[in-house]
Amino acid sequence: MMRTKKRSMSELLAGLFNHVMDMEAKAVITEEFNDITNNDMHIIEAIGVSEPRNMSAIAHKLSVTVSTLTTNMNGLEKKGYIVRERSREDKRVVYVLLTDKGKRAFYHHRDFHKKMIKAIVKELSEEETEILYRCLSNLTSFLESGD
Repeated sequence: MMRTKKRSMSELLAGLFNHVMDMEAKAVITEEFNDITNNDMHIIEAIGVSEPRNMSAIAHKLSVTVSTLTTNMNGLEKKGYIVRERSREDKRVVYVLLTDKGKRAFYHHRDFHKKMIKAIVKELSEEETEILYRCLSNLTSFLESGD
């Protein structure tokens, strides 16, 4: 019985991942944001709207190299989603900020995630929500450990 449940959970997780990626791409890449990819949208999310982030911090958050990120940043800059500024203190450091267009994309993407979370927990009790949170935290820890 437990073995069947574990196999079912594995299939659910794999299917869930694919559905989320497909749904996110359809929901997030709209007429206004049809010039970027879902991957670009995640870069915009990693940049955030609070304070400027340097390239190293963004690359770390996305688990990519700075050189890989630079290629994507070139496209986002040409399309008007970001601006890059060199640090006044250390010219080697480049900060990235979202433009107004980039901020609109950020909030659009964030709203999709808020709707998704609301749909997931809408019929869960507080205790069930806590259990789901712990399960997702455990999954995140496993994925981040690389095991």
